[in-house]
Parts: sequence; structure tokens; C-alpha cells
Amino acid sequence: MSALSTVLRTVVVLLVAWQALVLVLEPPRYILPGPLDVAEALWRQRNYLLANTAVTLAEIAIGFAAGTALGIVTALGIVALPRFGAVAWPLVLVAQAFPVFVIAPLLVLWFGFGMASKVAMTTLIIFFPVASAFADGLRRTDPDMLDAAALTQAGNLETLFQIRVPLALPALISGLRVAAPLAPLGAIIGEWVGASAGLGFVMIQANARLQTDTVFAAMTIVAALTLALRGLVDALAPLLVPWAREA
Repeated sequence: MSALSTVLRTVVVLLVAWQALVLVLEPPRYILPGPLDVAEALWRQRNYLLANTAVTLAEIAIGFAAGTALGIVTALGIVALPRFGAVAWPLVLVAQAFPVFVIAPLLVLWFGFGMASKVAMTTLIIFFPVASAFADGLRRTDPDMLDAAALTQAGNLETLFQIRVPLALPALISGLRVAAPLAPLGAIIGEWVGASAGLGFVMIQANARLQTDTVFAAMTIVAALTLALRGLVDALAPLLVPWAREA
């Protein structure tokens, strides 16, 4: 609760400083609108922004779920099947090395201007931190635990799902915490490249018309979505791993 209070106080101070700067320097609104201008744009265009927020939120939710599932399955495959891991992991690293702005136009070309390309972009961005963190957690299982499992003549799958996976869940949560702020980024970049709806589309259209207050309004909503997704991950962490307080 104290951390939330600190964040809120910091935000209030920054907003007051921003508004004071605008009042003193009086820049044109198309260069730097004040917080009050942004708030007015949020209210004036609330229906338009709400409709486009729903599109981006759907892309984020589907992409986050798909990226998480793909990352978990890949991590399990890498650890359970060493030969698969030897081939898959270098490919994952190479794919991660490509900048998202290089991949996004290809995804739009392959999947079209609809939601599919944005979901694919979000999935790819979420996939790597989840797969990397979970695979690392699975590999770092205490050797003594594995030796104890061997004494019970447990099979590889039993050891994986009854020992390795539960002990690696805190690492998975860490990966999800890293991935959560990236999910909106994937959707927005996909919308920047080509879209007919969504908050990224709103930003592009407003920027072309020098409606900077609308750009800031859309950015404010994206920031709120990012914080909400990270808060959701933090709220679910104690439910998924109640035995690991640090998760």
C-alpha cells in the first residue's frame, strides 16, 4: 500500500510540474498540451477512445495468453527433450535478436491488417521472457530433490510435473512480470504498422492531424492498461505459488 501511495504522489507531482511548465512557457497545444488538455481530450472523445481501447485490450489479452502458453510449452519441451532443446533454443534466441519493428511489417503482410497480426506480434514479444525464465527455473531444480525422486523410481514425466514444475513456478511468475509491460507494446507497434482500429491507430491518426492532446490521451490509456496487467500478475502470484512468498 505504501508503494502505491508513493507512485500516486510521484504521478501527482509530475502532473503539477508538467501543468506549471505549460502555463509558464505557453507552448502551442500541438507541441505540448498540458495535463488538463489531455484530460479534456479523454472526456471529449471518450466513446471513440473506449471503442479503440476495447480493440487493443482484446489484442493484448489474447496475445498475452497465447505467448504465455507457447512459452510454457516450449520451456517444458526444452527441458524434457534435450534434442529438441538443442535445436529450438538457438532458434528462439535468433528470433529474439530481430527488432520488433522489423518483424511487425512481415506479420501484417502475412496475417493482414486485422487483429491476427497484432495478436501474433504480442505473442512473440511475450513468448521469449516467459520461455526463458521458466526454462531457467526448470533447469535449476535442486539436485538433491532429483536424487530423492530417483530413489522412488519416479519416471521422467513424473519428476518433471511433480517436482520440477512446482519448484519452477516462481521463475515463471518472474517471467510474466517482465512480459506484462511488453504486451501493450506488441499490440501498439502492430497497430502503428497497419490497422483500422486500436489505440495505436488512434495515435497515428491524431499525430497526422497535429492532435497531440489525443495522442497523449491514448498514451495515458496504454499506460493504465500496462499497470493493470502488471497488477493482475502480481495479484495472481500468491495464488499460483502460495508457498513462495518472494514470488
